[in-house]
Amino acid sequence: MSILVNKNTRLLVQGITGNEGLFHTTQMVAYGTQVVGGITPGKGGEWVLEKIPVFDSVRSAKENTDANATIIFVPARFAPDAMFEAADAGIPLIICITEGVAISDMMRVRNYLDQKNVRLIGPNCPGLLTPGEAKVGIIPGNIAIPGNVGVVSRSGTLTYEVLYAMKNLGMGASTCVGIGGDPVNGTNFVDVLEMFEDDPHTEKVIMIGEIGGNEEEKAAE
Repeated sequence: MSILVNKNTRLLVQGITGNEGLFHTTQMVAYGTQVVGGITPGKGGEWVLEKIPVFDSVRSAKENTDANATIIFVPARFAPDAMFEAADAGIPLIICITEGVAISDMMRVRNYLDQKNVRLIGPNCPGLLTPGEAKVGIIPGNIAIPGNVGVVSRSGTLTYEVLYAMKNLGMGASTCVGIGGDPVNGTNFVDVLEMFEDDPHTEKVIMIGEIGGNEEEKAAE
């Protein structure tokens, strides 16, 4: 079992035709993630990787694909609107990889998503990995194996190091959640620890902090 994403996750990619979006979509599909559609305004009707339809809006994509999650690969100035659009379309889980989103913008986004009861991972995060089931983000899929250790981190590079070390020791992960290190984000340590606590297949948790803020202290309490 896992938290947040698994083999049944139906994923949209906002910004799918950009260089970063297309590259990581290719990686996610190769891992086995169900990428059911992409969004780039003005490019609706096109296809990516010969099998993924592109739509002009998140609402249109959701109506045609029954997606239940979206990942955002758009420039920082467009990221807030991308998150608003996903929430308005009824997507319950948003993963925002984009870095450099202004704190003032994120305060507006966070308040809006809380009202919509939408879960946001990020921004400025590596995303999620449930080994053997789904890769939603930029975490390399080959550095982790399935297991019963939950991983939650504010640091992208330290996440990779820990997953690789765990693999070399024969330790597998249930799900790895990169929450991002920005001052205002969608999901914090406590949120993820509570999810792991409710997951019967997660028996241990590794929490990776980062300099700045007091999120680690809150989690310890």
